[in-house]
Amino acid sequence: MQHLLTPYAKKIEPFAWWEGAFTDQELGFLQQKAREAAQEAQVGTGAGGAVDMNIRRSELNWLYKNEETSWVFSKLSHVVSSLNADFFGFELTGFGEAIQLTNYHENKQGMYGWHQDFGGGVSRKLSVVMQLSDPSEYEGGNLEILTSANPIAMKKQRGLITVFPSWALHQVTPVTKGTRQSLVAWISGAPFR
Repeated sequence: MQHLLTPYAKKIEPFAWWEGAFTDQELGFLQQKAREAAQEAQVGTGAGGAVDMNIRRSELNWLYKNEETSWVFSKLSHVVSSLNADFFGFELTGFGEAIQLTNYHENKQGMYGWHQDFGGGVSRKLSVVMQLSDPSEYEGGNLEILTSANPIAMKKQRGLITVFPSWALHQVTPVTKGTRQSLVAWISGAPFR
């Protein structure tokens, strides 16, 4: 029996990416924000969150939408809307929470083991990761997405935005030299049905 896609059906891709949305100056601004008042990252959400160095070794800061940062949310919204239309076709409502800025340092072999992006008290549908660091500034720290038996390492490129369904297993491998900085955001929507 042959299965045909209806006009409303869409093949969901495991990931998509976008280049050149942010200037070097804008990426520098985000890198500086990532360093400001960074705190040890926790595993889990809300009051149940805790530091667990076996799962996650990184520092983070949060970027909230205000007059100084609204342009970041606007640029990311454009990118995600375009990629969602072309590759995912999810019903989205927008940012349900603040943007996370993350630092992975070599002295702690910064990493984040295999995980999915559920939580935050909202229905996360798409995960967004933008590399802030130039790849020459660190070694290791690969963003990998598990789409089959073997994980796929995302291209290392400053400013590259990778978008994937929040249910996808992914990890950041240990940083062995330098510091990897990234921006992470989650796009919410009505629960899947």
